[in-house]
Amino acid sequence: MTRGIVGAAGYVPFRRLARTDIAPLFGSGGGKGTRAVASHDEDTTTMGVEAARLALRSAPGKVPDSLWLATATPAYLDKTNATTLHAALRLPASTPAFDFGGALRSGVGALQAALMSPGSTQLVVVSDLRDGLPTSTDESAGGDAAAALLVGDGTPDHPVLAEYLGGASVSDEFLDRWRAPGERRSRTWEERFGETRYVPLGTQAWTTGLEHAGLDAESVNHVVVVGMHTRAARAVTRSLGVPADALVDDLNDSVGQCGTAQVGLVLAAMVEAARPGEVIAVLSLADGADALFFRVTDARADWTPPRPVRSQIASGAPLAYGKFLTWRGMVTTEPPRRPEPARVSSSAAWRNESWKFGFVGSKDRSSEAIHLPPARISMQGGAVDDMEPVDLADTEATITTYTIDRLAYSPSPPIVFAVLDFDGGGRFPVELTDVDADTVDIGDRVEMTFRRLFSADGIHDYFWKARPLVRGDQD
Repeated sequence: MTRGIVGAAGYVPFRRLARTDIAPLFGSGGGKGTRAVASHDEDTTTMGVEAARLALRSAPGKVPDSLWLATATPAYLDKTNATTLHAALRLPASTPAFDFGGALRSGVGALQAALMSPGSTQLVVVSDLRDGLPTSTDESAGGDAAAALLVGDGTPDHPVLAEYLGGASVSDEFLDRWRAPGERRSRTWEERFGETRYVPLGTQAWTTGLEHAGLDAESVNHVVVVGMHTRAARAVTRSLGVPADALVDDLNDSVGQCGTAQVGLVLAAMVEAARPGEVIAVLSLADGADALFFRVTDARADWTPPRPVRSQIASGAPLAYGKFLTWRGMVTTEPPRRPEPARVSSSAAWRNESWKFGFVGSKDRSSEAIHLPPARISMQGGAVDDMEPVDLADTEATITTYTIDRLAYSPSPPIVFAVLDFDGGGRFPVELTDVDADTVDIGDRVEMTFRRLFSADGIHDYFWKARPLVRGDQD
């Protein structure tokens, strides 16, 4: 039975930092191109939710047997972050959700484990948020993103888009990049040492992977080498022996080096762009090397990506360097003179899980009135406990009215609140995100997005906000 990728999507945050904006402030650092920046209300969990929503939309009706989240920068330790994705995606309680965390290699590791698990369907989510001290290479070259891949055996309703042909892994213990628990910045050893290790490891994984997949280098149509060690990745790329036109953009110039998420992001972009019959490959360098080979199937011709990675990159908006430093906590600006919010109640969040994490309202069976948040008593007719759940997380809405609040507490003031009318019924006031206050207008179309409202006492308060529809989705 054919096994491989049956659904795929990437998520690139809306904001972009131009690397040329760094040097004018500090006199050093920066570079060319842009890096994707997670908003102040995003983390690896919320980005993972957005990527997973798109991946599930790319394979309608497909329910994974398990959910795996891989990240080197988890929002929580001890607590499982994947269960937040599980709740936001409204997966069945019987679907296990696990974290693969702590290391850059955990992303490609989770993907390999899924590819070698026949008879089941895994939703593999990879997400990362890369930090670095101001003017550092990690700050300018890093990037924030997530991706989700549905891995399973092909069925008539959900055929494989990219068949897994085989691959290889090579591991070695050497100190190239590390970060102690509790630290935000990564440290690196002397660059030439890492290159002397990664080049032979990458070459070995590539050669062995080709053999296992029954391929030769000339038969690979699209390939990309990813890794936080840019110098080594370039050196390995030159040794692959593939035609020059087979080398694929690694997204470093537009998105940045996204650590754990990079493998999934470039792979999703390759599946979106490839044609049936083409062979695509990805080689990842992190504490060793991992090579994966796929053949795009005929099913790709009938598949439409819900929101291609390239379109997300093109639709990004600039972010001032000062705002970036504020969002990252590198600079502390004067906050609104209002008390910070108290921590969220764990018991209250559990009692309202479907509403808080899934954005599930209620509909009166007799009048069909939609209630947000869900209610027991209908606002039309007064019926009691005669409701059915209605999931509005994927329903678009229109701004009926809005206000700009410059006094309420926010990590990034001002706050834009809007009253939304949802398609098919339902009205709800909600905060807007990924928007400039002076561009909002009544009648604008928006969609819901899973975000972090705030954090207090180490607890993240997750809920839903609204953002403007991507222009391509409105055409």
